[in-house]
Amino acid sequence: MTTAPAPAPAAAVPGKTLGIVGLILAFIGPVALLGLILSIIAKVQSKGAGVKNTPATVGIVISIIVIVLTIVLWVGVFGTLLAACNGLEPGVYDTGNGGTLTCG
Repeated sequence: MTTAPAPAPAAAVPGKTLGIVGLILAFIGPVALLGLILSIIAKVQSKGAGVKNTPATVGIVISIIVIVLTIVLWVGVFGTLLAACNGLEPGVYDTGNGGTLTCG
């Protein structure tokens, strides 16, 4: 009785796991920069081995989009706060909806 040899394990793609981790982190605003860095490292590792790494490529693109959107959001928030304080004396003001605005 002979048994067929077990198939050889598929060759691991260098950087594939790191690319997937980078892709997952790309969606999380505060750590999108870390996702970008990991995705770039994974892409370089895969490119060095001569294989494609789609998760790393997608992670790079999504990280850049999330980082840009986060910057736009923060600029909008701080711009609104600065505009609200424009012309006011330094101090704490009641916003009328239960919040306060501190200008300094």
